[in-house]
Amino acid sequence: MRKSTTAGVMIGAVAASALMPLQLSAQEAVSSEMAQMAAPTQEMQAVLDKLTELGAKPIGTLSVEETRAQPTPADAVMALMEEQGAAPDPALLAIGTTDVMIPGAAGEVPARIYTPEGEGPFPVIVYWHGGGWVIADIDIYDASTRQLAAGAQALVVSMDYRQAPENPFPAAHEDAIASYEWVVENAGKWNGDVERLAVAGESAGGNLAANVAIAARDNGWIQPDHQLLVYPVAGDEMTTESYVENAEAQPLSKAAMEWFVQQVFTDASQAADPRLDLVERENLEGLPPATVINAQIDPLRTEGETYAAHLKEAGVTVSQRTFDGVTHEFFGMGAVVPTAQEAMDFATSQLSEALNTAAE
Repeated sequence: MRKSTTAGVMIGAVAASALMPLQLSAQEAVSSEMAQMAAPTQEMQAVLDKLTELGAKPIGTLSVEETRAQPTPADAVMALMEEQGAAPDPALLAIGTTDVMIPGAAGEVPARIYTPEGEGPFPVIVYWHGGGWVIADIDIYDASTRQLAAGAQALVVSMDYRQAPENPFPAAHEDAIASYEWVVENAGKWNGDVERLAVAGESAGGNLAANVAIAARDNGWIQPDHQLLVYPVAGDEMTTESYVENAEAQPLSKAAMEWFVQQVFTDASQAADPRLDLVERENLEGLPPATVINAQIDPLRTEGETYAAHLKEAGVTVSQRTFDGVTHEFFGMGAVVPTAQEAMDFATSQLSEALNTAAE
């Protein structure tokens, strides 16, 4: 698998996420003739153009191994920074890191602990990366986690997990639960204070974070004080408004999502599992406050917005924002995409407020 640790120190999040089957009633389908994909901002388009220039092929057109090895949006941002002569933020470089192996549900999985400057003890954010449960790793998402650690002044534990097709659903979800329990028990070893605790994730990782929050509630574990869900996988319908609008979007298209489905599930019926189809869950009461961030040019936009609305209906405090002119995977690209920095500032402000309130 291609690694992008150096790129991650300087830039932003990447890879892709995952979803499931497509059947929807005709009355819920949106006419493709009426849908039109929004134009990316100039800065976002520059990232997409650079990704193509680096030789990346659309997800779904290569084998799993080839897809894992090809250039990522993080590489594209890194290349743009080099062209522009942009130096990495010293505050991000100052974040300390420790790589560890921790117990998953079926063996050890890699994790990286990010420690901000200061004396601590620090609030704790447990984070899961994207990649459709198939591609990407903690190296590729290094920039997002550094920015979260610096912006929220928190100990961030970035978790890996078993991936499909080698380890199909629900392997990643089982690992996420196991790793959360481990962090709650062990974060103190790294000067973390789990009395101030959040879960966070992007894309497929956003789905994992949401499921961990639900599992903590249902099992009577220490519950997170906040959940940050960045364009999370939250439904199993591929005819929503945003799927129709953004069927040909990059770096995540409808075809890419269909490819992820083929890799993740051994049976299409598994897509109806409530761990995947969050928008259809009815038991959302009593969950932690949530910040939900979506991108306008993203097939997953509608389900993320819908899940946020359902959380609100269940009495959960929710702050949801959809950022215009950006695509899936924009979140950590603040070095070259101003809208991404705006989204990161929003996220870390929400996390800081929640975690500081938890300490009172």
